[in-house]
Amino acid sequence: MIGFPVPAEVLPLRAKVEKFIETHVIPVEHELHTRTPESIKLLKDLEEMAKAEGLWALGHPAHLGGGGMKMVDYAYVNEVIGRSIPALQVFGTTTLQTVLMMDPVATEEQREKYVVTATRGDSRCAFAMTEPGLSSSDPTQFVTNAHLDGDEWVLNGRKWFISAAARSIATLVMCRTESPDTPVHQQFSMLIVPNDTPGYKIVRDIHVMGLDGVTSGHYELEFDNVRVPATSILGQRGEGFALAQRRLGPGRIFHCMRWLGSAQRAFDLLCRRANSRLLGGKPLAEKQLIQKFVFDSYQDIMASRLMVLDAAARLDAGDEARVQLSSCKVHTAQTVHKVVDRAMQVFGAEGMSDLQPLETMYREARFGRIVDGADEVHIQRTARRILRAYDEGSGWDFATR
Repeated sequence: MIGFPVPAEVLPLRAKVEKFIETHVIPVEHELHTRTPESIKLLKDLEEMAKAEGLWALGHPAHLGGGGMKMVDYAYVNEVIGRSIPALQVFGTTTLQTVLMMDPVATEEQREKYVVTATRGDSRCAFAMTEPGLSSSDPTQFVTNAHLDGDEWVLNGRKWFISAAARSIATLVMCRTESPDTPVHQQFSMLIVPNDTPGYKIVRDIHVMGLDGVTSGHYELEFDNVRVPATSILGQRGEGFALAQRRLGPGRIFHCMRWLGSAQRAFDLLCRRANSRLLGGKPLAEKQLIQKFVFDSYQDIMASRLMVLDAAARLDAGDEARVQLSSCKVHTAQTVHKVVDRAMQVFGAEGMSDLQPLETMYREARFGRIVDGADEVHIQRTARRILRAYDEGSGWDFATR
């Protein structure tokens, strides 16, 4: 086989993860898509099972107790995890991008308290960047701010759509800490704010696309004269933008890996339904329009998969791969959205009901075209980088870039 075959050393692990999902996760998806004491306990039980089978935190750095997988190898496993939305939590993948951001710059105290415990699954930190009423496509507009008062930071502002804030022990808050005459991208820092700090308030849980499962939750937060020690800063003053990019870049490809799994599952459902559903005594698979659904879905998934694996290989090689990450984020988000939509169309009314997983997958897929940068932003930035290369005389040779 040519191209990107799954490495022989990864195949057994990939198969083990897939078997775990098919055996233990997918049969209880309905329960995990609700938020009840029973579903919380069920999720915890599944997490412990995954840990016992050596399937926990496979992509986290080995020196923190994770699996330490290379980005490409992890892609082959993460695309299987993506077959089921709750599996992200079951296998401890949800903390990975925050751990990767914090680990290189955390103090020893911060690493032991937040990074190591997050890798183990004992805690997690929410990441608070977006703000009400402001376009998050331009973070320089953010108004949440902090100033030093003696040996404490005093923090004020609001954040919203902050995932898992209610399930976290602390929140990483991007806030303005430097004077207006500082270069704008150096005016922001990251503060670690324990969730029990006076003045920290969870205002509300904002329901997104009707998703309200045990792993859901996107919150609006208020910081009213919140005081934290001066040592609560993550990294250095003015590094907020750089740290955010360190989190968002890998985060995008982790999303894409999982979306491949969701698209694969939708494709499986589409094809099996086309072969088994009769219309006028003949299977839908004989209809040219359905064949076009299959053909387009194949092309979309194959192109997305190659783009994701290429970007992962570049990251393993030390490349920032900004063009590739933005491009595959847009393409893969649109791919899963389209493939799930086609599968729903083939199923008809059943596909829009909770008799099939497609309606939940569809809502999650639509959300994907906004999270970690809207399509339009990535399209614009990718085009700008390519056009700049031509303006500078280097051009863009697909064989060498």
